[in-house]
Amino acid sequence: NVDMQFNKLGGSDLSVSDICLGTMTWGIQNTQQDADEQLAMAIEHGVNFIDTAEMYPVPPNDKTYGDTERILGNWLARNQSSRDSLVIMTKVAGSGLSYIREGGPITASAVETALNDSLSRLNTDYVDVYQLHWPNRVTPHFGKHWPDRTNPTKIDKQQEIDGMRDILTGIKKALDAGKIRHWGLSDDTPWGIHTFLTLCKEMNIPLPVSIQNEFSLLHLKDWPYLIEMCALENIAYLPWSPLATGMLSGKYMNGDRPKDSRWTLVQRQGLFRDKEPAREATARYVEIAKRAKITPSQLALAWCKQVPGVTSTIIGATTTNQLAENLSAFSLNLDESTLKQIGEVVRRHPLGY
Repeated sequence: NVDMQFNKLGGSDLSVSDICLGTMTWGIQNTQQDADEQLAMAIEHGVNFIDTAEMYPVPPNDKTYGDTERILGNWLARNQSSRDSLVIMTKVAGSGLSYIREGGPITASAVETALNDSLSRLNTDYVDVYQLHWPNRVTPHFGKHWPDRTNPTKIDKQQEIDGMRDILTGIKKALDAGKIRHWGLSDDTPWGIHTFLTLCKEMNIPLPVSIQNEFSLLHLKDWPYLIEMCALENIAYLPWSPLATGMLSGKYMNGDRPKDSRWTLVQRQGLFRDKEPAREATARYVEIAKRAKITPSQLALAWCKQVPGVTSTIIGATTTNQLAENLSAFSLNLDESTLKQIGEVVRRHPLGY
């Protein structure tokens, strides 16, 4: 597709589309046929970047564990000639899910077991970027970024560093075996990035190439500090949930819950994003989108794309109509007036939830 823009993925040699297709709805909200249709549409549009995880689909549970990778693997088995033109990322789950390695933390042996299982579900012999889904320590993500939700003084620093060193020995083994080409982080912090960079240099292990964190018009906690670190250390910054789990589409306004939408499903942490400031900000963004003659989703995605330091934005859709709308957002350029209006709301509500 002539419109698609490509960016280098951090310090890797990979060139990725500025849209990454997220897959976590496949297996609960979406069938194999839906996934096949989404992949066909995304690839035709020029997308070469796909993100999944062993934990998917969401909400996670033991009955569907691994199904998203299986669905992608089923497609790959039928489309083997496409494999090398795609950049496929998956993730090893962290602790807390009793049915995944007894709820244990990420370790070198967990990386080995999880990766072998992922490769077999995905029907491929390598993963382009293997990510640590979340850190072993408690971090300020998933609604825990407020001052009363985490306590950094209670972290055992040496224990964390020892654990990270152990993880890196597993990553090194996977890199040396050619099972992964690169590795990356997810749901981590500047300290996590800094410590991994230090340990990689000390242990002579390739540096992480990317991090994916939650980032959207309703959730700007990574701007500017974490994003500055990524830009200066050559780590690709990949926003997940750029529509704040669909909230920024406007579909949940006034308490609406469209049939089969994500907010009708039971969430692990409840609907913690459904807060008054987020509702107020969303109403403003919907008005701004109307004035700009684009949809609220397109406004949110086009805004994300133009943030300095954002490498590729991870989008997810449950229908091909939503996917088409989301894909088209990336060929839009927001004008000065629209950006100024957005900026005023951002200053009022930098963190809607």
